[in-house]
Parts: sequence; C-alpha cells; structure tokens
Amino acid sequence: MSKSFEKLKLFHPCFSVGEKSNNGRVHLPVSPGCNISCNFCERKINDIDLRPGVASAIISPEEAVEVVRKAVELCPDITVAGVAGPGDTLVTPYALQTFRLIKHEFPHIIKCMSTNGLLLPDYADEIIGVGIDSLTVTVNAVDSAIEAEICESVSYHGVRYEGEEAAVILIKNQLDGIRKVSTAGVTVKVNTVLIPEINASHVDEVAKAVSEAGAKIYNIIPLIPQHKLSWCSAPSCELISDTREKAEEYIKVFRHCQRCRADAAGIPGGTDVSRKLYIRPVRMENTFSHG
Repeated sequence: MSKSFEKLKLFHPCFSVGEKSNNGRVHLPVSPGCNISCNFCERKINDIDLRPGVASAIISPEEAVEVVRKAVELCPDITVAGVAGPGDTLVTPYALQTFRLIKHEFPHIIKCMSTNGLLLPDYADEIIGVGIDSLTVTVNAVDSAIEAEICESVSYHGVRYEGEEAAVILIKNQLDGIRKVSTAGVTVKVNTVLIPEINASHVDEVAKAVSEAGAKIYNIIPLIPQHKLSWCSAPSCELISDTREKAEEYIKVFRHCQRCRADAAGIPGGTDVSRKLYIRPVRMENTFSHG
C-alpha cells in the first residue's frame, strides 16, 4: 500500500475506515459551474440545507486561501483543504488555481478534490502536477442504461449529449480518468448515490469496476429524494448495510459520511466552524446540477 494512502488513513477524515477520526477539513466553494444534469441534484446557494451541492456563496481562489488561514486558527485539527463544489471542479479553472495557492502557503495540508469525472482525462495531468492527494469521483453506474436514468445529459466539449449516449461518454471518462490519476499515485475515492429504484442491485458492479480502475475506497451515499428523483425512496438502513457488504467484496467501504455541504468546515460530526468562516446573508434559491 502506498505511503500517500497510509498518510490519508491517518489524517483525512474520509479515509479513517471504521471509527470517526478527530481530523478536520475545510471545503472551499470556488467551483460554480457544472457540465452534467443529475436527476437527483438540486444545487442551491443558501445557508440552510445540510447536504452536498449547497454553499452560502461562491468565493475566489484568493479568498479561499484566506479561509484556510482562518480555519486552521479556529480548528487546529483541520488537516485537509478540499473543493467539493458546489459545481464540478473541472468545469472552471478555480479549483486548480486554489490548490496551487494552497500548495505554496500550506505545503503540508492534504489537498482533496471532488469531480463527476467527465473532464477527468482532460485534466488528469494538471491534477497530478498540482499535487492533489485525494480525488473523489462520483460514479453512480457503469451500465449506460442505468446511468441514463440517473444523469439526464452531459455537456462535453461544447456538445450536449442525452440519454445513453451521454452515459457512455461519462462512464468511459470516469474510468479512464481514475486509471490515469491512480497510476500516477493520486488516491481515488469513489462516491455512489444509492437509489433503491434504479441502481441498488448494481452498486457491487460499480465497486468492482472502480476498484479494478484503481480506486482505493468507496462511499455509498443514501439518496435524498428530491428534484427529478423525488418519486424515489430513501434507502433503508438494511439496504445500505447490505449494499455496503456486497461492495466490500471488492473495495474498502467508508461508512461515516456526513453528506457535507460544499462549504463545510471543522471536524465531521464534531466541531463546526463553517459559520465563522462563511458569514453570508445570501438566500437565493438557485437550482442547478452538480457532480
């Protein structure tokens, strides 16, 4: 096992398999745009919702560095600076710009980034070059028919694709990108949204495919029924447990996900300093898709 993965197991809260760690993270909401339309995704700008795809505001890379400075003062246990949206990190240049600035001022902090993976093969070399330690890729299916029920369309190199045509492109790029960055030593975590009526019986196939591509850890996220999948049910505890057990035949499974906001800060499930960092009176009800 690589030294980088061993470091993440010690200092990254998402890689401490089993018991929750006391390590913290600060999410930097610098990525406003997206290039895929997930049917479960309702992305908002507010300071209320406690879920992914939500932030109180969008900040610049320069502001993000100041946020990290304040965050580590408020919570010295913060060991990770991440960008998890609220859009996709590769659609705009701001996430990678942010990590370049952080690398200069905070060389020892773990750099963590999330993406839907559509542009991952295009930006793999930059991700490797900037020194991303941990990359999370959301992969909800490796069967195009199933993926087409989850993701309505993608915008790829200026062209909009829909249905299975979109799904084929997305799945191929996700797996190709995971292979490329993992081969270079970047630790890859994969998120899968568990949707009982659509992909519940397919998650073990996703786990197998991403493990073979080089992913090291797997996170099964229970669906929040909303947007175009409001007709679906939230998975039961029994289904979540059974799905995790099946996935664990192929890859280590992360079991303490807090479904963090894109501007979360502090220790997951513990100290929360986000409101001291992101004080915004913004309550716009913007809705858009994220990775």
